[in-house]
Amino acid sequence: MKLLITEKPSVAMEFAKALKINMNRKDGYIESDGWIITWCVGHLVTMSYPEVYDEKLKFWRLDTLPFIPTEWKYEIIPNVQKQFNIVQRLLQREDVEEIYNAGDSGREGEYIQRLVYMMAKPNPKAQIKRVWIDSQTEEEIKRGIREAKNQSEYDSLADSAYLRAKEDYLIGINFSRLLTIIYGRRVASKINEEKISISVGRVMTCVLGMIVSREREIRNFVKTKYYKINSSFENFLAEWKVNEKSSVFESPKLYNETGFKKEDDAKKLIENLTGKKAVITELKKSKQKENAPLLFNLAEIQNECTKRFKIKPDETLEVIQNLYEKKLVTYPRTDARVLSTAVAKEISKNLNGLAKNLKQDVEINGYITKMIEEKYPTNNLAKTKYVNDSKITDHYAIIPTGQGFENYDKIPDLHKEIYRVIVKRFLAIFYPPAEFNKINVTVNIENETFYATEKICTKIGYLEVLKQKDGKEEVNENLKDLKNGQELEVKELNIKEAETTPPTRYNSGSLILAMENAGKLIEDEALREQIKGAGIGTSATRGEIIKKLEKIKHIEINSKTQIVTPTQKGEAIYDVVEKSMPDMLNPKLTASWEKGLDMVAKKEIPPDEFMEKLEKYIKAKFEKFIYR
Repeated sequence: MKLLITEKPSVAMEFAKALKINMNRKDGYIESDGWIITWCVGHLVTMSYPEVYDEKLKFWRLDTLPFIPTEWKYEIIPNVQKQFNIVQRLLQREDVEEIYNAGDSGREGEYIQRLVYMMAKPNPKAQIKRVWIDSQTEEEIKRGIREAKNQSEYDSLADSAYLRAKEDYLIGINFSRLLTIIYGRRVASKINEEKISISVGRVMTCVLGMIVSREREIRNFVKTKYYKINSSFENFLAEWKVNEKSSVFESPKLYNETGFKKEDDAKKLIENLTGKKAVITELKKSKQKENAPLLFNLAEIQNECTKRFKIKPDETLEVIQNLYEKKLVTYPRTDARVLSTAVAKEISKNLNGLAKNLKQDVEINGYITKMIEEKYPTNNLAKTKYVNDSKITDHYAIIPTGQGFENYDKIPDLHKEIYRVIVKRFLAIFYPPAEFNKINVTVNIENETFYATEKICTKIGYLEVLKQKDGKEEVNENLKDLKNGQELEVKELNIKEAETTPPTRYNSGSLILAMENAGKLIEDEALREQIKGAGIGTSATRGEIIKKLEKIKHIEINSKTQIVTPTQKGEAIYDVVEKSMPDMLNPKLTASWEKGLDMVAKKEIPPDEFMEKLEKYIKAKFEKFIYR
């Protein structure tokens, strides 16, 4: 017998359909002549709390910290005990010769099932294989089973998953208890609560730091006025900018290269230029091409959906997970924005499926029809920037499968809208680039320089699908008729008052992108390069982290705008962490830990080395507190 274990019952049904087995439904599993299919229901096993190790640890006391187990304990989650017992019984059956781990194809999915095997003790004679798939279409499921590798091939991924859980557990329990014991009463008093638990997390606290820092930047921001100079010529406007020959070059009167601190100084420059001759000293004409953006990864689609539909990142993930389970899109928890070479070779299947099944969608069908009529090339995708095997770790970008349309009419309208967003981004990569004529004009009046730019779309290309721009970025007209060396009549020189603007608050979507790109915030260039590609959290966890921060009332998210702001409690906890262990707020630390986990998964460092560094870090923190 072959036993296959999925992450949830609905996925088990899809595997059963793909394998075309006679579904003899039992309590908690399906059995046929050659196959048994069962499922987890998310996590069945979890890490034990400290009091399971020692009852004394139930009470939060400094003399019991830091708590670092030498042997880790795990337990069955009570409300899923029944399903665990079913899975355990099946794993131990004597007639089971092969076990297929068909959990979610990612680190967390691997962790869920490894914990089950660890606790359930499968039949030692059975070979365990890992099914790794990119979509839940029938052919992909069959391929995943056919090409399933020995589970040992994924041991390093499992090591990384175990370490991630241990890291979150140790940092969360030890530092939450430490800061609560030392600062809890002070923080509670500050926010007018009787008592408070200071919740600290490896990723969560760093994200809170980003939100509070941004809020205080905005709060402390003071608007500064400055004064720019514009010149009006016969057919266009140009803006003054200082140059090396300018009379005010490197002058303290300047606010920046385009403006003055005081209006009077701007007026003086205008007085000096009034009546002087204007000449075009440089005229640059160029043609520009702009290709469609890269495909969606999870962070990008979460940000897009927050902007378009004002929904939270975890809601977006829930929708795309549903689309994935309905076979409509590929695996959602991905950091990649490109496709693999193998997928690119088969991409016509996806396109043909869309062409065949989306005829009722007039807009999208129109784009596909144009692709066919204009004979846009689809067979050379592998030679484009949209295909890059080196930029893919576990999964490629999120794209439509071209299948699953038997479920399409049953899904909610929001799900359809998000699906259409994914489809359009996918179709856009086959469209030609948008083309622009760009003209840059430099005008001299005496030794002062004025600049004007015009950019006009000449071929709409992919913008037809995405409709992101109107094709014209500047309003100047008639620049195309100008000539180098041409003298111009200065109609008017005037002053334009400008002012600095504060940074914008994060919304829940832009916060996801900021977490993904947190490594870019690191000032140290060498370190930034070292942890390149490592953000805060992972594609699978970022939405949940934001959700948790909101749940424990560290932040608030406006339901209409999705704007994120810290609460009084969140700011008070930020102040405590900043005072006691400021590196917990720094993306550098969090990103470097994430990079370490990635290195374990890639077998670049052994798990013991990571664990040793983690324990050393925690102990050093406590020593600092005890002996300070």
